[in-house]
Amino acid sequence: MLQAAVDPLTAADTVVGRFYTTWFAIDPSVRDMFPPDMTTQRAVFTRALNWLLGEFVAQRAEEPVAFLAQLGRDHRKYGVAPRHYESLAHALYATLRHEVGAAWTPAVEDAARHAINLMGGVMSGAAAAEEGPAWWEGTVVEHNRVSRDLAVVRLYLDRPMDYHPGQYVNVEVPQWPRRWRYLSPAIPAQPDGGIEFHVRTVSGGMVSTAVVEETRPGDRWKMSSPHGALEVDRDAGDVLMVAGSTGLAPLRAIIMDLCRFGVNPRVHLFFGARYPCELYDLKTLWEIASTNPWLSVTPVSEYAGDPPWASDYPDPQPPRGLHVRQTGLLPDVVTRYGGWGDRQILIAGGPAMVTRARAALIAKGAPAERIQQDPING
Repeated sequence: MLQAAVDPLTAADTVVGRFYTTWFAIDPSVRDMFPPDMTTQRAVFTRALNWLLGEFVAQRAEEPVAFLAQLGRDHRKYGVAPRHYESLAHALYATLRHEVGAAWTPAVEDAARHAINLMGGVMSGAAAAEEGPAWWEGTVVEHNRVSRDLAVVRLYLDRPMDYHPGQYVNVEVPQWPRRWRYLSPAIPAQPDGGIEFHVRTVSGGMVSTAVVEETRPGDRWKMSSPHGALEVDRDAGDVLMVAGSTGLAPLRAIIMDLCRFGVNPRVHLFFGARYPCELYDLKTLWEIASTNPWLSVTPVSEYAGDPPWASDYPDPQPPRGLHVRQTGLLPDVVTRYGGWGDRQILIAGGPAMVTRARAALIAKGAPAERIQQDPING
């Protein structure tokens, strides 16, 4: 019942919108922590809340607790104080009770209070216990427009950030203060503070558009502590990776990290985009695969040919050595090769692609518990 109240397909502008309205009314000081346009914030919070409630209903607590602790540490960058978690809990409780209506039974109330108290307690406790910086700052040193709506941005942080390959961070760019966006580093953590992001413009997305079209060397970015738990267990068998567009970034970071080891499980990466010209990182993948026989890469494009504007950008095609490029929708191509039920499966990309790929793999026989995705990025 609680999870249905925040279904991400229907509630981004209703239930979650009502929650923020209630929260800002209870505690007006919170409003200044958020951007004027709350559309993206509502959508992200809806997906995260829906996943959390689903995990609680299934009586799985380990991953939600770890996620909430990361979120609490991350929220220090906003200046969040313990009293803000109290007002958040009151607002969320009032919103859920209003939405559930006549179905609000003592059992539902008990579940709601338990979930809300756990969320606030874990987040505030983790924030209070964290001794590291509330945020990191870095300088853009390189901006490469690799396609019409794709850019690779490299920075050096003022102090190195310790993150695991496959995690993501919340980023603020100077063009849009207070509009934080989640981005995944495309390389493992570097001792010199080097970090790289792959960004694609989102329709109507002001921050992603600014990053792709307006970012210049010298820009100063701010970013939060890392989130997420995508990972490969080197002792748990072979691996399937499915990357849609810039969803490649976290998976590439994991692959690069695996290169440190002499022996690895086999990894088969399907890298998909709309057009062949948007498979922007094939040369890097070719270089890695050419010296690491455990890695296989299959490029996939939705369309067989490139649009006229492709000639304005670098040709991404590598020398011979990768699998022959396939044509079609990424989830369909992946499942043509089989059910992949014996693999560790990692999926990264846009929410719609991740949902379709997950459903297609499960329909083919892949165990749901073997499939990893980030609750926000995927």
